[in-house]
Amino acid sequence: QVQLVESGGGLVQAGGSLRLSCAVSGIIFRIYAMGWYRQAPGKQRELVATITNRGNTNYADSVKGRFTISRDNAKNTVYLQMNSLKPEDTAVYYCNRFGTDFGSWGQGTQVTVSS
Repeated sequence: QVQLVESGGGLVQAGGSLRLSCAVSGIIFRIYAMGWYRQAPGKQRELVATITNRGNTNYADSVKGRFTISRDNAKNTVYLQMNSLKPEDTAVYYCNRFGTDFGSWGQGTQVTVSS
């Protein structure tokens, strides 16, 4: 069974940076495209960034130029480097398979950006 463990969130001032990590187990990680998602209070979960199994990346317009997704297949881990953070980036951040999710979600990691 797949397990997804997100970490690295916290409270940061606007303009600051955070690096999120997501450790994945229970699957052959290297064959899957992965994504980072976020859910703000009262809003639906949205896709923030994706990375294919070959390392090709794509980003939501709202984070393009500020966030960078990467992966380390040897560590079964996907990362999200977040720079120039804005209050509107405040949300719980999750990782999962891009496209059809794995059928379960991790607990997420809270990111709070103060103005």
